[in-house]
Amino acid sequence: MIDAPPLRPSIPWLKTRRALLGLVVLATSVAGCIAMYRVTSSLAPGWQLAMLVLFALTFTWIALAFWGALCGFVICALHLDPLSLRRLNRELPSARLLVSRTAIVMPIYAEPPIPTFAGLEATCHSLLSHELDKTGKGEAANPLSEHFDVFILSDTQDAAVAELEEAHVAALQRRFAGRLAIHYRRRANNNGRKAGNIAEFCRRWGRHYDYMIVLDADSLMSGATLLRMVQRMQRQPSIGLIQTVPIPVGQKTLFGRFTQFASALYSPMLATGQSFWHGDAANYWGHNAIIRTRAFMDHAGLPLLPGKPPLGGEIMSHDFVEAALLKRGGWQVILDTSMTTAVSRHDPYISASHNSFEAMPSNLLDFAKRDRRWLQGNLQHLRLLGGSGLHPLSRMHFFYGAFAYLSSLVWLALLICTSVMVSYHVLGDVTATALPKPLSLGLLSITLAMLLAPKLLGLALACWQTPHAFGGRLRLIASTVLEILFAALIAPLMMAWHSLFIINVLLGRSIDWQTQPRGERSLSWRETWQHTGWMTLSGILWAGIMVVFSPTAFGWLAPAWLGLVAAAPLVKYSSSGTWGSVISHRLRLLKTPSNTLTPPLLEDFTALVADSDSHPLDPATQRPFPLMLTPAERKGEMPCQSFKLFKRQALTSTATLKDPH
Repeated sequence: MIDAPPLRPSIPWLKTRRALLGLVVLATSVAGCIAMYRVTSSLAPGWQLAMLVLFALTFTWIALAFWGALCGFVICALHLDPLSLRRLNRELPSARLLVSRTAIVMPIYAEPPIPTFAGLEATCHSLLSHELDKTGKGEAANPLSEHFDVFILSDTQDAAVAELEEAHVAALQRRFAGRLAIHYRRRANNNGRKAGNIAEFCRRWGRHYDYMIVLDADSLMSGATLLRMVQRMQRQPSIGLIQTVPIPVGQKTLFGRFTQFASALYSPMLATGQSFWHGDAANYWGHNAIIRTRAFMDHAGLPLLPGKPPLGGEIMSHDFVEAALLKRGGWQVILDTSMTTAVSRHDPYISASHNSFEAMPSNLLDFAKRDRRWLQGNLQHLRLLGGSGLHPLSRMHFFYGAFAYLSSLVWLALLICTSVMVSYHVLGDVTATALPKPLSLGLLSITLAMLLAPKLLGLALACWQTPHAFGGRLRLIASTVLEILFAALIAPLMMAWHSLFIINVLLGRSIDWQTQPRGERSLSWRETWQHTGWMTLSGILWAGIMVVFSPTAFGWLAPAWLGLVAAAPLVKYSSSGTWGSVISHRLRLLKTPSNTLTPPLLEDFTALVADSDSHPLDPATQRPFPLMLTPAERKGEMPCQSFKLFKRQALTSTATLKDPH
């Protein structure tokens, strides 16, 4: 049994926080809509209504992001935990305190074996480094093999790829023999994709383990982070899931370096703001998280949605739904930002110990393709908004995730309406007159300021607390300016892609969830033009119409049409590793804590990738090492949940119980 008392995380004034945030967002939105009403007061009623609705949706979205970022900035500046509002706890975890069993599970599907298993090996090395007594005696403090097992859960369907996969796993098992059990299971089919893969693990082995830590094929997590999550789950048995904030690392292309820099600079602060008002109803991003196995099995079995894909069938973006089901079952879902929030130059969280990393697509095209899959899954969530028993914030997560993509279509519609309205005015349409310029410029300036504010707040926080981690204040400021310009240029591209993807989904065109492209990939001009040529032509046509009908509107709308006109060269050159090297090594810009301070976890990963054998063999037999047998099963049920019929008395029946050991 867990010795610690069954504490619930202290989250003071949570309802007050949410109410105040809702009020300031609503007040900001209403003020913006009143100003927009005055701007459009001379328009025909139809035009005015269309402009107001589109503006209200866009401006409210911007207001929520602005106030959330401001909350995150204040909390980070004061070095507070966003949940308890106390000073951040900087105690390093110890393996001595473990009284539970945890499975580290990595679902894979035809992944590149060298970086995948090098990342897992680096994570395991980091975990085992905490096995020795840190007091200097050098004695085994608590054998971690008694508390952790590793499961590689393969959905690979190609026999040749699976054979190579097994060879790498067998070699990994041999290297960790006697120190950490590493198991491998490959399914004959990949029903349910990743969610089905993990569900099958739970049904076969879940009852062996109190918790499971879910990794993606590109995840990297330090041992200190793993231990901290397990110990928090032990202390607070009401928590069903803890999500960390994974930061992208290892990027070499120009696009990758821009995105990696933006994530390192802004994500910790933005996630802190989210955690402040999400409280114990946070979200799950599918990896780099720890889950209470018993709660997950009882409450997170996914149903099939009625109807055919793309909006029916298997739930593609399963993570949001699993978090909502856990919360509905009475369990707390926490976003832990402490592992990515630095407070000083000597902070061990940022310099060495506490890390949660991931990789990402290396170019805009692969990034957009990944968004296409996420978009289809997130639009499915709109069908779950009325699900019985869901927490209001879970419903908001569903809507928020879908609107992250729908907002592109709203923005496009707003730009089209503005362009058409300007053209009608120039052509002498009597229903439209010139807009009040001072008020229009003022509203535009406020909107742009709110859009840029989260980035500027992230810059101010880093300049104050950890400029050394980004190469110094001057380079940090220059890098941020470049990132803002780059983000402004690619925003119209993402708007165009997302709008196209939404239209395809509404037309019933579904896609399969295939292996995500990993590693560096530079695009050819042919591939680039194939996917962006229509954007360039559309941008040229749009800019031409505006310069003919209204040079003023041509200037105002330049941030939108300029990115479209430059779509092909932007996508092509940002996929270049050469340009990425120039900006990072020669100009020494876009530096991040991961490559400035170089945590031991990343050093180990880099060395393992360099030293890995593409097809490991047993030196004695020149054949692959034999795979270890999987452990004995302890089967358990994981019933599918219903969003229609749900007994409310079950909502709190499990939250106060301790887990059996």
